Amino acid sequence: MATVIPIDTRRQMDKREKMEIIRKRKVLAVRKIFKCARCAFKCDKCGAQLDTGRQGNARRNPAPGKTPYRFCQSCADDYHDYIAWGNGNGHSDYYWHTAAWADEWRLWIDHQKAVDRYLTSREFGRLLNEIKQMHPDA
Repeated sequence: MATVIPIDTRRQMDKREKMEIIRKRKVLAVRKIFKCARCAFKCDKCGAQLDTGRQGNARRNPAPGKTPYRFCQSCADDYHDYIAWGNGNGHSDYYWHTAAWADEWRLWIDHQKAVDRYLTSREFGRLLNEIKQMHPDA
């Protein structure tokens, strides 16, 4: 005769199993988001695929001058315009270079810094270790 499991115990077991499945889905979603967000073959700003054939290396920025991000040519030019704007050269020949445009760049850069802080946090490292244990070949 089979062992009888009280209904409350069975419900708790089912709830724990469902919670574990949900947790695993969330962990994998976070992994996918950050893996895709830091793709070496796309522009950090607009997401356009970088032309790796011309430069030979997707990590090298195609624009003149150094930037802390991987940009396509258009975003790199716009970034350099933003830097010039911030250095007191607020006048631009482009009508869309307004205070709102500069705010968008500033907020985007702040967001990138926040993501970088999270990626280097102890908790994110723990999450990566957990993912590696779940999927050692990943």
